[in-house]
Parts: sequence; C-alpha cells; structure tokens
Amino acid sequence: MNDTTAQRAAYTVVGAGAIGGTLAFALADAGHPVTVVDADAAHVAAIRAGGLVVARGGTRSSVPVTAVTPDEFEGTLGRVLLAVKAQATGTAVDWIAPRLAPDGYVVSLQNGFNEAVIAERVGAGRTVAAFVNIFADVVEPGVVLDGGAGALVIGEPDGAPVSARVRDLVADLQSWGPAVASDNVEGYLWAKAGFGAMLAATALADAPMADLIDRHRPAMAGLTGEIFAVADRLGVTLEPFDAFEPLPLRRAADPADRDGAFDRLTAWLRTQSKDRSGIWRDLAVRNRPVEVTTHYADVFAHADRAGLPTPLLRAVVDGLRGLEGAPQGMAESRLDVLDRLALAPERATTVGRWLDEHREELVADLADYTSVGSASDDPDALDACLVWLRDWLDRRLGAPDAEEILPRAEAGDILVRRYPARDSASSDTRPVLLLGHYDTVWPTGTLDTWPFARDGDRITGPGVFDMKAGLVQAVWALRALDALGLPRPACTLMLNGDEETGSLASSGAIVDEARGSRLAMVFEAAADGAVKTARKGVGLFTLTVTGSEAHAGLDPTAGASAVDELAHQILRLGDLRDHAAGTSLNVGVVEGGTRSNVTAGRAVARLDVRVASEAERLRVTRALAELTPVDARTRVEITGDWNRPVFERTARVAALAELARRCAGLLGHDLAEASVGGASDGNFVAAAGVPVLDGIGALGSGAHARSENTSVSGLVGRAALAATVLGALADD
Repeated sequence: MNDTTAQRAAYTVVGAGAIGGTLAFALADAGHPVTVVDADAAHVAAIRAGGLVVARGGTRSSVPVTAVTPDEFEGTLGRVLLAVKAQATGTAVDWIAPRLAPDGYVVSLQNGFNEAVIAERVGAGRTVAAFVNIFADVVEPGVVLDGGAGALVIGEPDGAPVSARVRDLVADLQSWGPAVASDNVEGYLWAKAGFGAMLAATALADAPMADLIDRHRPAMAGLTGEIFAVADRLGVTLEPFDAFEPLPLRRAADPADRDGAFDRLTAWLRTQSKDRSGIWRDLAVRNRPVEVTTHYADVFAHADRAGLPTPLLRAVVDGLRGLEGAPQGMAESRLDVLDRLALAPERATTVGRWLDEHREELVADLADYTSVGSASDDPDALDACLVWLRDWLDRRLGAPDAEEILPRAEAGDILVRRYPARDSASSDTRPVLLLGHYDTVWPTGTLDTWPFARDGDRITGPGVFDMKAGLVQAVWALRALDALGLPRPACTLMLNGDEETGSLASSGAIVDEARGSRLAMVFEAAADGAVKTARKGVGLFTLTVTGSEAHAGLDPTAGASAVDELAHQILRLGDLRDHAAGTSLNVGVVEGGTRSNVTAGRAVARLDVRVASEAERLRVTRALAELTPVDARTRVEITGDWNRPVFERTARVAALAELARRCAGLLGHDLAEASVGGASDGNFVAAAGVPVLDGIGALGSGAHARSENTSVSGLVGRAALAATVLGALADD
C-alpha cells in the first residue's frame, strides 16, 4: 500500500472524538504515522498546537499527529479508521470514497450498525467490520479522557473468515489494548446494541450509569430482552465482552443468572473513571442531538418486519429526543416509568391469571345483571336496574370517591362514579372515562321466555353482548388491578340509560364529562374481536311531501299526488349514496295517501343516512336542504337531524388502538381494529376531540337479535385486556 513506512503502517482516523482520539493516540504513541481528520476546527487547532492529549487519572500525555479538517486534507487515503457519530456515516463516507486508494479500506469503529452504509459507497471489499467498546470522552479541544480498558473486535463483514488485513489491523491496534479478530463481529454488535441501550437509558437521568442500571434492573433487562429477541430472530449468536454478558439478559434467562450478570456489570462499571455515557454528555454538556436514533434504526426495522414489539426501546429513544435542548428535564422518575413498562408483560400475565381464577364470579355477575331487565322504554325497569347496579358496584369496587346521579325526565338516569388513581406515574392526571350504557333493546318480559343461559363457553340472553358483558368486564378490570395492588389511572365510570334510543337525553352530559377526561374507553361490543377506531355518523330524517287531494277516477288531473312526488324524490335521494366514500342512504319506511281512489295529499318517507366523514355529512346535509319538488304543485319538507356525529380515526385514536394491540400482545392475543357503520356514544366523544378506544367490550355476536351471545373466555380475556390497557395508561 502507498501509505506505509518501513517500520509502521500509516493510518487516517476520520473523527477524532472519544473513540477515534483514543485509538489515534495509541497508534501514534506506538510509532505509526497518524493523520486525524475532524470537522471541529477548534479540536484540530488544539491538536496541532499541543499534540493529541489523553488524560488518565490526574496525568496527561500527548503525541504529535497530523491534524486537518476535511477541507484541508490533501492526498489519498489508505487505512481509514472511521469513528464519526453514526448519523454522520453517510456524509463522512461520501467524503472518503473519492479519496480512497484501490487497495484502501474503511474500518467502522462506531456505535451502531454502519457497515452496510459504508459498503454501499466504497464497496464491500473495502469495508471492514468492527466492534468497539471504549469508555472515553473529549473533555476539551485536543484532550480525550481515557475511561479505562474496553473491548475491540475486528472482522470481515457478514461473518467471512478472518483475513490477513484483519490480522494486521488487530496487531497494530493492540497498541491500545486487547484487540482481537473474529468472524462474528455481528454477534458483538448486537450484544453492544443491548448494552448501549442500557447506557442510553441512563442518560434520561443525571446520575452515575452503574447506580442507575443497578436501581432499575427491570427496565434494563426489558431493553436487552427486546433487542436480543430481534437478534435471536435473525439467528445471531451473541458474544460477551468486557463485563457484559448478553445471554443472562435475554427474556428467557433465569432471574438468578440475570441478577448475577447485573452484579458483575455494575461492579465493573464502578471501576471506570467515566461514570456517565457519551449520550448524557451530548445532552447535558455539548447540547447537541443524540445519535441513538441512528444506532437503533436497524433494530426497529428488523423488529417491525418480524412483528416484535419494542416499546421500551422506543420509549428511551423518544425520551432522549425530548431532552435535546432541554437537559433540565433529566429525572430518575423517567426510569421508574420504564421499570413499570418493563414489568408490563409480567403484570399482564398476573392479571390474566387472576381473572381466570375468578371466571365463575364474572359469569355469576353477568347472570345476575342480565336477569335485571332494562328496556330503554320502561322507566321503572331502568330505575330498578340502576339500583341493582349501584349495589353491585359497591360490592365489587367499594365506595367511590364521589358519585353523581343525573336525573333524566324521559329516559334512564345517568350514573357517574369517580375512582381515584393509585400509584400512577402518568404526567396526565385527568381521569380515564369508562363509558357504557345499561339500557337494552329488549322489551320488558323478554326474560320470561328467554333467560340467561350458559352452555359450556357460550352465554346467551337479552343484552349479554350489547352491552352487559362489557360493563362486567370494565368493573372486573378495575377489581383485578385493585386486588393485585397494581397501578391504575383515575377512572370515571359513566353509565347512561338511553343509548339504544339515540342518547338524546344524555349526549350533552357525556360530552361535558369527556372534555375533562384524558380519553374514553367505550365498553361496547367488539366487531368480530376488533376494537373500533371509526364509526359512521348517523342521520335520521323524515321527508314529507304535501300534495292536493282529488277523486282519482272522476277528476284524475285535478289533484297533485304526494305519492308520485315522493317516488321522484326517493329516486333523487338514491343519487346521494356514495359507497366508495362510505355514505349510505336507506329509505326504510314509506307511507302515503288515504284510499286507492283518492289522489294522495300527503306522503312520508323515513331515512337512515350513514356517513364516514365530516365532508360527506356536510354534502348530504346541503343536498337534503336543497330538495325541490318535481311537480311544482307539491311541497317537500325535510325534518330530523344527525343523531350521531362522525367518529373518525384520528392519530390519537390510532395511538390508543396501537396501545391496546400491544397490551393484547402481552396477553398472547392479536387485536385488530375495524371501521363500522353502527354508532355509539363514542361518536359524541370523538367529535368533541377526545380520543376514544371503542369496542373494547364483549366478544360474541347477534346484537339486537335472539341469537345474541358472548363467551366465558371472552369475558375473562377482555377484562384482562381492559385492565392491561389501564395499567399501561398509569405508566403514561
């Protein structure tokens, strides 16, 4: 190669920060000609003036090296040690590529997975893989603090056998310390990804790394578990390094082995002079963006393709982004939240097991509740049902913090019960609204011929699916969290008695309550198991046509037929349908005329309109208002209104559905989402701008039909899902 001397090979170090500066010093101190290229002009100037300095303990040593900025560099590059931040890899390699000799190569001495980016620009044959774990920091221009011994592994990309150039590199880099060659650099990089995630998490607080890792073992094990699950799916063999042992930090590891690994790791970290991570320094000292977003882009991409959730890692990355420019927000409470999030799988399992152990009590409660009639049009039955509900809620959940009964003259009264938060770490202290209704479509007396029944897992009876099982699930979700002493947010339970007739007397109170809430969970039945993230708006209108009567036989031209005009209008109304836009219009009832020999003087059509967007609602509203008669002798009139506003899938609704999906995954279930034509009280809440998780209630089918059913397993499973979602909300 053209950059060697008779004694020592020459190296160019691109990025003379913590890693690059440490290795450049070691190589230069061993007699290698070293050029450092760094974009920080002050750093370069200091190196030129006083040499490259390494501080160890209370002493400082310097070596002369050539130092230039990229603009100042002239010549050809041979052996390049690339040590820039991961997010700068592309820019740096674009600078290197046109200057790299045909037999030159680039060694990725960086955090993260950068070899593919390098190979794309200079070719796989001129790319060398490396793993580095060096505890160092640039503490002032030209000065690198040596944090102690670390690890350095060099190898060919993609697990190729160790080559002569790798052996030569390792021999030279042993001037720094225990550099080794390996054909499994990838195994070290994935292990470092787990270790690095722990160090990154410690930057959420301002305290020594060892202490934070020691105090927050659930979060740290959760982070490594997420990353190593991805590595396992890729078939990577994880490699230990320094005092970090990856195998005991996988999800299936023995807890005692895991604790031993933490003990050894934290003891080793306490021997290092560098007690805070480089990410912490980027935030707290240098006030610059962190590089973890780039570090973990590949991890997130592989996890998404494999369907592996990474909530902890995402929470760390999001938290660090939030601290950029605001390091005063560092707080150990952020790690407390991560601990709770890490414990979520264990909590979900515990909640699911506890509810399964109490399944017969859930069934008994549903049987008792179903046996209390609550027809929407029977005030006495609704009053009696509400009395039963209040007693049952006292027995299952104890006395609430507060209770309100909102009287309604022509509908069932509204029950509001408020339950305080317990051990919630959420920054949002507003209550979660648990919304349901206690009325059913089934007339009083239905129970006489169709009582509650159970056949194995199947449950039938009036209202079991819509929505008595949903309320039982909500109550037992709270009961499970309370019984197990698990955190939950403040909750407001709100039940109305006129949902099945349009919530005309309760919608205003529901919206008022929702506006003071963090979000609403609507315990309406699921859609084939899916939560509902969009519902159509519903309009109920009456089209009345007024004509003039005459004898149809004696004077057939004298009158103006309202029935004929209504027929024309019905055909016009059909043009308003737009199934592609989610708009349907049904003329469900038609009435007109008095006798067959009388020209009809009046005709009426009753319309049901469903729209999937506010734009469509406005379009239909305008079209109905602009109806004009075909026969000028008649008059047309539209009355009625939109009974339910549109419930659209906003970003906040989608986020709630994703939260529920992750919680279902913790319980071992898949959870889909659906858009449905039916409406609920969730429509009012969503239209008020409050995020809604709807359809988290019963599993089953047959709403409003004699086939109405739910299941014992669904009763238990959905109660566990609701509890797990509430627990996650307590963790923010």
